[in-house]
Amino acid sequence: MRIVITGSRGQLARALAERCAASPGHELVHAARPDFDLERPETLAGAIAALEPDLVVNAAAYTAVDKAESEPQKAMTVNGEAAGAVAAGARKAGAPVIQISTDYVFDGALDRPWREDDAVAPLGAYGRSKLAGEEAVAAANPHHVVLRTAWVYSPFGGNFVKTMLRLAETHDELDVVADQTGNPTSAFVVADAVLSVAGRLSVAPADDVFGTYHVAAAGTASWCDFARAIFEIAGPDLPRVPKVNAITTAQYPTPARRPANSRLDTARFERTFGYHPPQWRVSLEETLARIL
Repeated sequence: MRIVITGSRGQLARALAERCAASPGHELVHAARPDFDLERPETLAGAIAALEPDLVVNAAAYTAVDKAESEPQKAMTVNGEAAGAVAAGARKAGAPVIQISTDYVFDGALDRPWREDDAVAPLGAYGRSKLAGEEAVAAANPHHVVLRTAWVYSPFGGNFVKTMLRLAETHDELDVVADQTGNPTSAFVVADAVLSVAGRLSVAPADDVFGTYHVAAAGTASWCDFARAIFEIAGPDLPRVPKVNAITTAQYPTPARRPANSRLDTARFERTFGYHPPQWRVSLEETLARIL
C-alpha cells in the first residue's frame, strides 16, 4: 500500500516511517514543501493526487495552541481549509484519507471519557480549527477516517516528555498542573492505529468503517501524574530528579483554555479495527529508554 503522509517532520510522520520500514507491505511517501504548502490550500489537492496514493494520512497541522489565540485565521487555514484540500486530493486519486484530530474539539466538562458521539464544543482557536478540519474532510471525501488523539509524545521533536527532561537539568522543583486529565499517548500508538486502519481498508474496504474514532493509550493521568512518572522511570539516568508540585490550572494561566477532561474512550476503534493500545506507562518506558 502506498501511503502518502503530510507533516513529514512531525512526531506521527516519523513514528509511521519507522513502522512502515519494518512492514514490507507499506510504502510511505512524504508530502512536503516546496510542492506542498499548507498555507496555500488551493495547491494541495493537485499535489496529493499527483503522488498517486492508496491512502492519505493528514498529520500536518498548526499545533501552537496558545499562539493560535492571536493567529486564529492562520490556524483555520492550515487545520481547516488545508485539511479539506488534502481530503479532496485523496478523493481525486481514488484514495481514502485519515485525518488526525484532537481532544481539543471537546470542552472537557464531562466526568467520563469522551465518546465519538459526544457534543463538540472547542474552548479556543486551535480546537475550533481542528473541528473545522474534521468537517472539511468529511465534506470533501466520504471515504474518511478521523482519528482523535491526545497528549502525544515521542522520542522526536518537542513534547511534554522532552520538556520535562530538559527542565530537570536546571530545576530542583517543578510546578505541574494536576486538575487536567487525559491519556498520555506515544506517537507510535497512533502510528500503529493508522496501520490498523490501512490493513482493514486493504483487505476489505467497506463504507461502514469510515467515520470518527478515538485513539489513545490505555489508562489516564493528570499532567502532574505524567511528570512524576517520567522522573520515576528516568530518575537513575538523570543528574537530578526534581520534586514535582501539584498546582491548579488557575495557578498556571495560559492564553488558550485547555479541557479539564481530555480522556478519550477508544472502545469503538478497538471493536472496528482490532487494535488495543498499550497502557500509557508501558509506552512511556519505551520512549524514555530511547531518549536516554
